[in-house]
Amino acid sequence: MSAGDISRRRLLHRGAGLATMSATMSALGAPALAQARSRVRLGYLHVVAVDGHIWTGLDRGSFDREGIDFELHEFSTGPEVFEAMGKSQVDVVSAGGVISNYLALGHGRGFLINDIEVATAQLWVRPTLGVKTFADLRGRRIATTAKTTAHIFLDRALRANNINPSEVEIVNRSMPAAVQAFIAGDVPAVALWVPFNIAVRQALPEAIKLVDASAFYPQSAVLGGWAATSDYYTEHREVLRRIIRAWTDANDHMVRNPAAAAEALQRSHYQRSGRDDLAEAFKAQKLYSSREWRRLYSGGTVVKWLQQVSDFFMADAGVTNPLRASDYFDTQLYLSTVA
Repeated sequence: MSAGDISRRRLLHRGAGLATMSATMSALGAPALAQARSRVRLGYLHVVAVDGHIWTGLDRGSFDREGIDFELHEFSTGPEVFEAMGKSQVDVVSAGGVISNYLALGHGRGFLINDIEVATAQLWVRPTLGVKTFADLRGRRIATTAKTTAHIFLDRALRANNINPSEVEIVNRSMPAAVQAFIAGDVPAVALWVPFNIAVRQALPEAIKLVDASAFYPQSAVLGGWAATSDYYTEHREVLRRIIRAWTDANDHMVRNPAAAAEALQRSHYQRSGRDDLAEAFKAQKLYSSREWRRLYSGGTVVKWLQQVSDFFMADAGVTNPLRASDYFDTQLYLSTVA
């Protein structure tokens, strides 16, 4: 979907939010009218680890109470989201591990973390095409999307099993195309992220999941989160604070009520996924309460985790002078907003 395409479902959410706002104003009286409203063009991926907080916050009225009206733009991959941001088609993005790549290259400023993608990345193989084990991967083609969570995971999974990434051929495709190539038999292996595993299981019951990213946690922690264009970050910091406050309400609800939150997401936004599939995707991310995130922000853990992923991306691309995570991610905005 292009940045300019906003589905009817997205518009209905905006309308529902405005209706909630009107009802709240009527109940509270004139003082509620003082709440300024801000329209924010938000690019995101339709993946629970990325948009779970968005939908939960919209459904609970969290963003509406903070005067945030999202114009939602859905994309298939993180690189597409950041490409749209680079073209000024969106103001703010929510993405996965790809943030550690583009922010290190100076493409925006990070200000909020969603989660740790503990088991969202998975490596699937096809025995019918001659691949059953890691050893069988040598000299074979593996489809994935470069510079994303799946790419980081694939590199670590190969090295952990004594395979140098140079010993395989990595086929760079958008994730939908990578999964389709695997299903069609064009490649014997694919490194993907959930919920694309559902399509693989449905189409190829004989396919094998060799490993997921949980095998390399906590030594390897991949964070997903939010970033804004440099101009928007400079000029609209108060709007970003309001997004953080709304996110906090949604996040803490998801932490306290994981089963109910997952069921609500499946029922309203992931109807094509079964309840068990959505519950699996929900568990593949590690959530912390807003208070726990304060500790991780203030103690330097968030910056450390971001930096280790940036180091991989920059080494892979041969970039010698990237921005440090301490420069591209603003921990103070969260710390000064969330008491």
